Amino acid sequence: MKPIVVEFDVACSQEHAFWMWTERAGLWWPRSHSLSGDPNLEVYFEGEAGGRIYERGPDGTEHEWGEVKVWDPPNRIEYLWHIFFDRSEATDVTVTFEAVGDGTRVRLHQDGFDRLPADVGLPRRDRTEGAWAEVTGYYRRAIEAL
Repeated sequence: MKPIVVEFDVACSQEHAFWMWTERAGLWWPRSHSLSGDPNLEVYFEGEAGGRIYERGPDGTEHEWGEVKVWDPPNRIEYLWHIFFDRSEATDVTVTFEAVGDGTRVRLHQDGFDRLPADVGLPRRDRTEGAWAEVTGYYRRAIEAL
């Protein structure tokens, strides 16, 4: 099954692009793509291999989204991703940040859908591809606004 690849340029430094993805995700992550849907959503990437990725609502409730596999600021982050699903159904996401001229090229690559049963993997991959198109649009607009 082919991986999902989303690539685009943003008008900011590589460091800022990485920081916005990992430290400020709560600013731009759409509430419709969270477990709580809370308007005061906070999103955390614990900055080390083995670190958790999770959301926390204002009442302190936490929902696991994934686990950091590689933390290499400002170049890349790799993680297991299982938002909305059990960890046993996690896929692999790599996001790279490459300085290009005065900006940064961001490339998201997600695979591992082939580890799921075919009747689950392909439809999930297709839904996820559309979701990343929407989510990365929010990310790009947040960078433009700051």
